Amino acid sequence: MQSSARTDMTRSAVLTHIGGHGPTSRADLARRLGVSPALMTQVTKDLIADGLLSETELSPSRGGRPARLLGLVAAAGGAIGVKVVADHVTMVELGIDGSVLRSATEPFLARSASAADDLIGLLGGFLAGAVSGRLLGIGVGAPGNVDRQAVGTVESTQLGWTHVPLGAELRRAFDLPVLVDNNVNALAAAEILYGQARGHADALVVTIGTGVGAAIIADGVVWRGHSGAAGEIGHIPTIESGPLCQCGARGCLEAVIGQDALVAQARQRGGLTGRESIDVLRQRADAGHQDAQDIFAQAGHRLGRAVAGLVNTLDPEVVIVSGEGVASWRHWMFGFEPALRSGLIPSRRGVPVSVETWQDDRWAQGAACLVLATPFDQQGLSGDQGRLVRERLAQAGPALGQPTSAEALR
Repeated sequence: MQSSARTDMTRSAVLTHIGGHGPTSRADLARRLGVSPALMTQVTKDLIADGLLSETELSPSRGGRPARLLGLVAAAGGAIGVKVVADHVTMVELGIDGSVLRSATEPFLARSASAADDLIGLLGGFLAGAVSGRLLGIGVGAPGNVDRQAVGTVESTQLGWTHVPLGAELRRAFDLPVLVDNNVNALAAAEILYGQARGHADALVVTIGTGVGAAIIADGVVWRGHSGAAGEIGHIPTIESGPLCQCGARGCLEAVIGQDALVAQARQRGGLTGRESIDVLRQRADAGHQDAQDIFAQAGHRLGRAVAGLVNTLDPEVVIVSGEGVASWRHWMFGFEPALRSGLIPSRRGVPVSVETWQDDRWAQGAACLVLATPFDQQGLSGDQGRLVRERLAQAGPALGQPTSAEALR
């Protein structure tokens, strides 16, 4: 039993290490995972036979025989990711190597009385088309507070949800593990596995767009705080008598520089009509309209001051800026960079800032990475659902069964 359990753990560790670091030789895997070469040879042989690994190119020789590198077979396993917002859901299927196998966006009314059933129906339809040989589970990212990943009770002013047991509802509907977290925390999981936080033990992920958020990566894991709400920088008080935030307070950072706030400022200045959106404001800034550029630059200044405070406090190795708002980053940066650098203490002034290229399904990719990251979950944040994911990852033999319809999963 102990030998079998160790082998299962080694299988999971091999798959996730290659997923996070790319093709690797057997010798490097044995050294990095602390197992014997003989055990590694047997484990990788079984994984190749199961269709999870394949031999790729040869590694450079150091005088001896070149070693074969092992890479993941993308379609051999994967996870479903779901990003929930007020008016739509985006769903993706990721291969175990992080590649996007397919995606879909569907209309969704979060404030509807039938929201849970509607989401189950949409997700069931998407699951029916799964192409992965093994689905490891479902990850869901939602704006707001989530108590624990494995429980998944959501409190969200953006969605109009109060104590919604989303995780429990989805687990009742589908025969798969389900993990739920704040959408920015989920995005940070993707950054750790496949993005610009890879290789950094301590990082700060900041998102701009509809809202303003952050995720704190400490010692290689996302720090969630006492109730799972760490990183809510959108609710840092900035202007005491400022605009009303959806949380009920006035002058929150999000209420001042969130997408709706920027549009409102542009309308007050006469730069946008009542029907024109943030996309039009960005287009005008791109075309050289000074008022539009000033709005973004002022937002960047406020964001830079807030991020400077976080960097001084947390001491990250890198700051990663992401979210749909980075489409306008060329205009934000004129205010952000000077405000950030001038607000940092001397020892922090060299912190690098990396801006992600944004894709619409990136939020959902992050949600899928809640599932793919569970073998790295040394703190047990994913609870019993993470254990179920790891068990599925360790399974050998034929592909795990796939649901064929939403009704079959109810």
